[in-house]
Amino acid sequence: MPKKHNRKLGLCGTAMTTMRLPHYTIAVGTTVRNELEKIMIECGFLNDAPFEWVTISLRYGLKNEEEPHYEQIDKEYGDLPLAIELDTRELAECSREEMQVAFEVATLKALVHAGRKFNLEYSALEARL
Repeated sequence: MPKKHNRKLGLCGTAMTTMRLPHYTIAVGTTVRNELEKIMIECGFLNDAPFEWVTISLRYGLKNEEEPHYEQIDKEYGDLPLAIELDTRELAECSREEMQVAFEVATLKALVHAGRKFNLEYSALEARL
């Protein structure tokens, strides 16, 4: 399978309510992705993984989940698709810094859970959490 990019982590947001989030939501997600992707690379998270990268859908819903939802590893794109829900009511009131913490915590929970499930090196991610 030819590589289409060099990303190791992809983050996207999915609205599950009609509530609007602050204008800086995308910028915060980009910052979180870049910081956590760097840790993933440095700690060798993907070295023995049966996938090339991880995509995480941050679902803007009504609760803060502790564990991600898994989909099958995508054979065409080589990613492990995960999703984890965050409480939109809390996010709507967040400052930029608070939102960054919320996104980072949710992303780290998903990555650490996947690290345990697939027996990967995740200790640096868990320490960050």
